Amino acid sequence: MAKSPEKGIRMEQVCYSVGGRTILRDFNLTLEPGINRTILGVSGVGKTTILKLILGLLRPDSGSITIDGADIGRMGERELNRARKHISIVFQGGALFDSMTVGENVAYRLLEEGDLGEAEIERIAMEKLGFVGLEQAMDLYPAELSGGMKKRVAIARALAADPEYIFFDEPTTGLDPIGVYNIQQLMLGLQRQGKTTLMVTHDMPTAFAVSDRFSFIHDARLIFEGTRGEMEASNLVEIAEFFSPSEVSLFKFANRQEET
Repeated sequence: MAKSPEKGIRMEQVCYSVGGRTILRDFNLTLEPGINRTILGVSGVGKTTILKLILGLLRPDSGSITIDGADIGRMGERELNRARKHISIVFQGGALFDSMTVGENVAYRLLEEGDLGEAEIERIAMEKLGFVGLEQAMDLYPAELSGGMKKRVAIARALAADPEYIFFDEPTTGLDPIGVYNIQQLMLGLQRQGKTTLMVTHDMPTAFAVSDRFSFIHDARLIFEGTRGEMEASNLVEIAEFFSPSEVSLFKFANRQEET
């Protein structure tokens, strides 16, 4: 009997540097299907870089990254594009195309792939906009939307290709409390549908509301992996300072470079 493919996303002993600066050193991360995870750490520590490495937008210096058992480092561009179909990302700023309508933004990936007819693509775009409560915005342009609406459109776009894994890069940044609540509820709704989420954020109420497990990065390494309770009970000074800064961390990271 053929062995079934190993499900999940795994980073094993990944090292990555840029401009002589080490971003990740012997880094390990596992995203199991159905386990929703948040990556934590101070600004500039490399959290967004992790998402880019998994997507194959960056290549590690060493180590392996696998998606459902397939090593993306051994893939050509065509194979990598097929692997990426399992993943969508909601960028921090939404990253909508200003020259396209909301409907065209949501449909963009499907139109690029060219596997579906125009009527079916329009139906999917409307369905995903309905999920985020914005079907009435189909013919509007991004400039006509609020910040919270743009984030919801970005989520609809991420859903259009029906991915198994959805990455969120600071999804609540710049939103008012109602906008934050809407994003939290959408993420929980996705999880109830069986989607697996991986989030980078500094918004701890949202992280605690939507995540099962947490990975904490410090000085290019993974120093903690576990549940909220385990994290709050941790005696690691780096985690304690992250949640309750004191004079120990005063200006400690002031000159840290921005993330790649």
